[in-house]
Amino acid sequence: MILTVTPNPSLDRTYEIPSLDRGEVIRATGERMDPGGKGVNVSRAVTAAGRRTVAVLPLGGAPGSLVADLLHAQGIEVAPVPVAGPTRSNISLAEADGVLTKINAPGPELTSAEEELLLETVRAQSRDASWIACCGSLPRGLAPSWYAALVARAHAAGTRIALDTSGPALLAALRERPDVVKPNAEELSEAVGRPLATVGDAVKAAEDLREQGAGAVLASLGADGQLLVEASGVWFGSARVDMVRSNVGAGDSSLAGFLIAGGSGPDALASAVAHGAAAVQLPGSVMPGPADLDPDAVTVTSTVPVDRVLTEPVS
Repeated sequence: MILTVTPNPSLDRTYEIPSLDRGEVIRATGERMDPGGKGVNVSRAVTAAGRRTVAVLPLGGAPGSLVADLLHAQGIEVAPVPVAGPTRSNISLAEADGVLTKINAPGPELTSAEEELLLETVRAQSRDASWIACCGSLPRGLAPSWYAALVARAHAAGTRIALDTSGPALLAALRERPDVVKPNAEELSEAVGRPLATVGDAVKAAEDLREQGAGAVLASLGADGQLLVEASGVWFGSARVDMVRSNVGAGDSSLAGFLIAGGSGPDALASAVAHGAAAVQLPGSVMPGPADLDPDAVTVTSTVPVDRVLTEPVS
């Protein structure tokens, strides 16, 4: 069982539009409403793969009730933490050329009592978990050290933990040695404080995070592929993608694929790449199932192309 923790979940509305023209009335060609948040997406991807997951998340108000209903409808077990403030609602505008514009609300501010209840709920639900995936930004009211406290509690209980966050929360958590961290290129650059121009730059940045405490680094490089840097080696994975419809949740799908496949080594990286590639070819934040995956389109190698210039360098 994979337990997910989403401290700042959302109700996500995605509209597919021909193009975004400011000041004009735009008629959507498609729309979706999904439970949102990075950890929620990991649970949705795990469920789509036919595996068990439990989603821990603070929920409040009518949007929170709707998030729970949508998750239950998808067969996902929910361990809700009641909070006074309403769950945030986000809007995504997906243009026909693949450009995505997102409007994210701030979400509720958690009290100290709600914070402790969230930690206690994770502890209670983690008894049967093979992995805990802690994902996304922290809501107002939680200090950057909150993820570090959660990693420490997970390890004290003997549970492996994967962390997908950024900024001060990521740096603070490294001292507690999370088993896996999953930054994208921008977050990786921010964490080490220098630009990334090549795949080799990304490898060195991932190695720096390992020196600071990360057990392994699963780094998404967007269209260029993914890196896995761990104690047993370094691997680079990429996949053929025929058409990009939406990248919402693609990184979360990758993390789910990685954990489903054991959470270490080249086979897990191949699963991560396959899940991420499938996700970007689906509308909105739809998570891929087994029928959507194309393992033959995936290449994983230990011969890392360190001199390859990134399609989207991070300055």
